[in-house]
Amino acid sequence: MYQSLIQIGLPISLILIMTGVGLSLTLDDFKRVLQQPKGFIVGALCQMLLLPLFAIAIIALTGLTGELAIGLFILSLCPGGTTSNLFSYLAKADVGLSVSLTTIIGFITPFTIPLFGTWAIGYYTDGDTSFELPIITTWIKLMAITVIPVFAGMWIRNKWKGFANSVEPYVSKFSATVLFLVVLSIVFELEDKVISYIVQAGPAALTLNVLTMILGYAAGKLLIKNELQARTICLEVGLQNGTLALLITTTILQSTPMSIPPSVYSLLMFFTASLFTVIVLKKQPAIERTTPA
Repeated sequence: MYQSLIQIGLPISLILIMTGVGLSLTLDDFKRVLQQPKGFIVGALCQMLLLPLFAIAIIALTGLTGELAIGLFILSLCPGGTTSNLFSYLAKADVGLSVSLTTIIGFITPFTIPLFGTWAIGYYTDGDTSFELPIITTWIKLMAITVIPVFAGMWIRNKWKGFANSVEPYVSKFSATVLFLVVLSIVFELEDKVISYIVQAGPAALTLNVLTMILGYAAGKLLIKNELQARTICLEVGLQNGTLALLITTTILQSTPMSIPPSVYSLLMFFTASLFTVIVLKKQPAIERTTPA
């Protein structure tokens, strides 16, 4: 069952999830980025530059090594996912910015993940070549599984808007269900080793999640001075596409231990994002009272 879920179910699920992202997109979302680029630029820099740097620092500070270190670093290279879009909606953040960041960075990461992932394998395994992340093959797979489905979803929305609107709300629920099943299967696959791996990877995963959420929110408040966009950047930087990270670690690299950091992170991020949402919504009435009519 484990092999069937990982080799067949996970890629198909990710294709459906990314198609769902496309169902929420229109050309106006991309035009909005060009019209108001500051929020996007700050969010993209936090996501693509500071997040991997934070991951490297946390790996060094927590003493994470080998497959666990590679797994956490690969997670840091992934874009946000439908979960970040959902929480941006719940937190009354800038949903348009959230979707734009998820999608456009999702177009870039098929190029960056193979390059930096290959570096991480060499760096954290002391040159051990038992794991390979072939750049061209990985790029083709990621394009087929992430980028092309987004365009397919946009095409479906353009042709059948009513259908797209009715299906879109179920995408995040589906994503969470698939993620839970994959994590559960990894736990059963590792058996008695799972506790020691979680103990090793858990502090690093939690630290990466919490620190990047704080960083994203602070960057939005200080550089953009926009509360709603600060919330969005916080969630986009703090909620990575764990499903994509697990696809890379389990199907391309075929390492179950490497999948532990993304699994732990994916579970923790629901709690931290929920806590953040509760906190900012409590602030919402005060913000609305002070906003000019």
